[in-house]
Amino acid sequence: MLSTYDLSLVPGIVAALGLVLAWYLVRYVTKQDQGTEEIKDLQGYIREGAWTFMSEEVRIFAVVMLAIAGLLWGLFYWEVAIAFIIGAVLSMTAAFIGMNSATLSNGRTTNAARNNFQKALNIAISGGAVMGLAVAGLALGGLVLVITIFRGSFNPATLQIQTKSIPVISQLLGRDVNLIKGALIVSAYSMGASLVALFDRVGGGIYTKAADMGADLVGKVEQGLPEDDPRNPASVADNVGDNVGDVGGLGADLLESFIGSIISVIIIMLYVFVGQGVEGTVAPSLQRMLGNFGLSVGLSTSQYWWSIFAPMLIVAAGIFSSIIGVQYIRMSNREEGMQTTLMNGTRIAALLTAVFAFVITWISPMNFAPFWAVLTGALVGIVIGYISEYYTSAEYNPVQRIAEMNDSGTAVGITSGMAVGMLSTFIPALAIALAVMITYWLAGLMGVAYGALGMLSFVAITVSVDTYGPIADNAGGIAEGAGLDESVRERTDKLDSIGNTTAAIGKGFAIGSAAFSALALIAAYMWSAIGTAEAVKVPTIEILSSEPGIGGSVVAALFLGAMIPYVFSSLLIRGVSDTAGTMVREVRRQFEEMPGILKGETKPDYNKCISITSAGGLRRMVVPSLLAVFMPIIVGLVLGRLALAGFLIGALLSCLQLAIYCANTGGALDNAKKFIEEGNFGGKNSEAHDASVVGDTVGDPLKDTVGPSLDILAKLMSVVSILFASLFPVYPIIF
Repeated sequence: MLSTYDLSLVPGIVAALGLVLAWYLVRYVTKQDQGTEEIKDLQGYIREGAWTFMSEEVRIFAVVMLAIAGLLWGLFYWEVAIAFIIGAVLSMTAAFIGMNSATLSNGRTTNAARNNFQKALNIAISGGAVMGLAVAGLALGGLVLVITIFRGSFNPATLQIQTKSIPVISQLLGRDVNLIKGALIVSAYSMGASLVALFDRVGGGIYTKAADMGADLVGKVEQGLPEDDPRNPASVADNVGDNVGDVGGLGADLLESFIGSIISVIIIMLYVFVGQGVEGTVAPSLQRMLGNFGLSVGLSTSQYWWSIFAPMLIVAAGIFSSIIGVQYIRMSNREEGMQTTLMNGTRIAALLTAVFAFVITWISPMNFAPFWAVLTGALVGIVIGYISEYYTSAEYNPVQRIAEMNDSGTAVGITSGMAVGMLSTFIPALAIALAVMITYWLAGLMGVAYGALGMLSFVAITVSVDTYGPIADNAGGIAEGAGLDESVRERTDKLDSIGNTTAAIGKGFAIGSAAFSALALIAAYMWSAIGTAEAVKVPTIEILSSEPGIGGSVVAALFLGAMIPYVFSSLLIRGVSDTAGTMVREVRRQFEEMPGILKGETKPDYNKCISITSAGGLRRMVVPSLLAVFMPIIVGLVLGRLALAGFLIGALLSCLQLAIYCANTGGALDNAKKFIEEGNFGGKNSEAHDASVVGDTVGDPLKDTVGPSLDILAKLMSVVSILFASLFPVYPIIF
């Protein structure tokens, strides 16, 4: 049997390996030729704008981070505050690494596309892989670091549910609070990552879509300018937005999903270990749960550490498998069939992860229940990704039909896109429901947590392939802006078309993994609400309870939870529309006051447009973020622990359906426009094209702001609930 040291060493080494390869790929990208002065200038504008926005975001978030860290220190322990800061700093670091790599890769991809398609693709996928490997390496490495630094809080010899007196809170509750210190530490680490992810997704999402809408509505619809035309003042801001929203935001999003799926397993196992060590009769439900894993009451120290590190070993296997998948893609020399090559790289990573997970469970003291749960989660993630591709790719009937409907007018095209988005929720919901049933049958709530782990275990290559998309998109914009030969734009468009499909699959995968991860975190919250070792059992929620206030409060909380995603989405869309309105007015002003812009005689004021979207994104991200943090705390304090579980479930169900609808509606409307631009239904400058451009601007905030942010909303509210669970009363305060 491996020692405790060996178990923690393996994921630490693999995380370090991923970061080393990310560093190597950055070196590879920076050695490539930047190209002409025009390419360098445009790349410089994009890079400077992205850095400025991210730096300002860090400045604002630093104040929030220190305030929350101080609160956690005052309420709980200094270790909890430090873990929160580590999670936040690493998440922000991952976003910066990815954004830095993307803004170094875009212009070099453009320059390579002048002569060599394969080299251009290699640069783009290498730049994307930096983000994927950084996300996985920092997430896993950070968790290993936190557990190593605070190992005393996870020591099985002293592990217990502690009683702590908290000033004011204990007086209000009429009791001290009960908690497991180790569970608080990993929860705080996850919360730090989640909060950064929400800031990045919301702020970046508002930025990118406000710029995109301004560029499209004035530049393309009113003035008839081509995509990414350098005469469009909003064109550079649009390309900057691709980096801060689709690169920085995506990386932080999947990093916190990755962390959440791991810590949910750890938290449940901490409570299981404490509960199985009580004197007297251990809860039968707990005995059955251990039996599902081939374990029994009276876990040894070795079995305990295996239970804690098993999820980390599985995701370490996923990182190693992703490294192999990335190298397979980079070594491929085929220009034709690159879409298949990218997908094959992901399939190789998934297959190898499954093989390694089998080996890990085989040598562990557990049975194969975790392996089957991991495999189920991975398969469902792949299914959801392909369903997203079907409903958003121009190769299939749904998008082609939307394009045809645009020939009848803007309203017809938009409503057709909405219908496709609504219909696209059907199969993913069935797949997730089936996966939940299977994983629950395998190993109860812990099986659900392992299912989330399976879906996210090879996240490194998922993020790598998805981040490739914005780099290819930027490369096309730079090619247009630099006035390069039409053949260069054709090559970058080919790169971009591959990226559109991978991005659609990536968004579907992110939504599915977020649903499973949030469900696992809700399961962990239900365990965290347990007050004593004697009370440890598999938790349940009584919706129709005979106890006064319980049933009614749970049902009421379900309604409140289902409502929150819509209020949250409203705030985001309003933020996008208000900022886009300011952008539209600015672009029109520049065209009116500087007529030489449209003649190509005067250079637009790109920086003014960048500053508008930066200010809008930063200002509008605060209120939605605070809503996500404080709503579960308010519900927990007023309606109690059980009602908060109902609130989280209601929010998750609403988030899942709304996120799929928004992502696929926006993706379908976007690709319907691209399908028309390829020469179908009149091609560019036709009435169908004008209608599709408007439809695309409607879909943009849905797919790139609301949909991705809803992923994080459910997870962040769940991890906040875990962290503060011990402070909430059992019953509503009104009873």
